[in-house]
Amino acid sequence: MVVGVVLGIPAYTYFTHPTVLKTGYSPVQPVPYSHKLHAGDLGLDCLYCHNTVTKAAYAAVQPTETCMNCHGQVKTKSPVLEKVRESYATGEPIQWVQIHRLADYVYFNHSAHVTAGVSCVSCHGRVDQMAVVKQVEPLNMAWCLECHRNPAPNIRPAAYVTKLDWKPEDGRDPAEIGREIIAAKRINPPVNCSGCHR
Repeated sequence: MVVGVVLGIPAYTYFTHPTVLKTGYSPVQPVPYSHKLHAGDLGLDCLYCHNTVTKAAYAAVQPTETCMNCHGQVKTKSPVLEKVRESYATGEPIQWVQIHRLADYVYFNHSAHVTAGVSCVSCHGRVDQMAVVKQVEPLNMAWCLECHRNPAPNIRPAAYVTKLDWKPEDGRDPAEIGREIIAAKRINPPVNCSGCHR
């Protein structure tokens, strides 16, 4: 019983910490980056910076060189971008603070979800409207299982996964289109333990 308490309290503290589960978590980043400006107003596609989500388990955070593709010519003297210029000059990466984090014992593959047609918006919300990104979903097991048991509302044509404001042009219910895609691709999300706990 003593061992259970000694191990249980730290485990509970860790797994209920805002960086693991809490919606609304919005840490201060080393460089203020507005997704509203970049993804919303300027229309940068999510894949421009997070270019691994269609082919890897993780969503890469862009290297400084990606930032400098634009900021080598745009706002070149802005004090807000000093750390970006310094990172580019030294080759030291910017230490971005991770916002969306699953517990270490959970297996999650971005590419499996994105290529199936699960949009960024399903898990991350309308980041194109966020000047400061925050976690909008709990990312807990119940929330994941809810989607795995009824994925149709979150499935769309793969070409539109990064179009966060997507609505079917023909006015149909998105879940109806999701069901058609599920049938065509034979999508069958796991609901057993080994699907996510490997």
